[in-house]
Amino acid sequence: MENNYPDIADNIKRVREIIAEAAIRSGREPGDIKLVAASKTKPAGFIRDSIRAGVDAVGENRVQEMIGKHTQGAYEGAPLHFIGHLQSNKVSKIVGFCDLIESVSSKSLVEAIGKRAHSMGIVQNVLIEVNIGREPQKSGVLPEQTEEILALASQTEGIKVLGLMAIPPFFEENKQNCYYFDTMFQLFVDMSVKKYDNVSVRMLSMGMSDSYVDAIRAGSNMVRIGSAIFGSRI
Repeated sequence: MENNYPDIADNIKRVREIIAEAAIRSGREPGDIKLVAASKTKPAGFIRDSIRAGVDAVGENRVQEMIGKHTQGAYEGAPLHFIGHLQSNKVSKIVGFCDLIESVSSKSLVEAIGKRAHSMGIVQNVLIEVNIGREPQKSGVLPEQTEEILALASQTEGIKVLGLMAIPPFFEENKQNCYYFDTMFQLFVDMSVKKYDNVSVRMLSMGMSDSYVDAIRAGSNMVRIGSAIFGSRI
């Protein structure tokens, strides 16, 4: 039975309007910002509704959940991103399965993804996850390690880096959030001018339902929106 949530299209329209305003205020076109529907715990029917309503991609956090929903045709019509913490033992399950792996957080993952993709005769697109807030409970390379991991990726067959991803600390005070978004954007700018094979730093994925306006104003061009599209987790 199809799961329908009649507010999804309206929610996406509202999010698009907010994105457009934030983009214009930052001197960019609304179409420059990619909207990823973060669909953790959401049923396949909800995801199909979001794709029909025009999201640019769908992002999943859990490998097994993603595979299960894929068998239900949840992602037909939109690129699929993996946005959750990736364990090395799950690399073989998602390389070639996802259009973009956003959460590559270590040198060992770069090497494992490259090795798997090369053995399959494909190139896997990825983002490098940066722990911009230096939070010990979060994954991601430290800011000062970013250039080193890009250099490694440039020498690794089977992998192409398209940009950076971050989940900055969240604060109730807007000023503190903006500090981390601005810091991450500056790192993105610094890395975008580096010349490496297999590396084209043009995507900056940061900003979620509670922070995407500030993220866009700081320079993000990809936001991962869950509750503002689907409502609270079920």
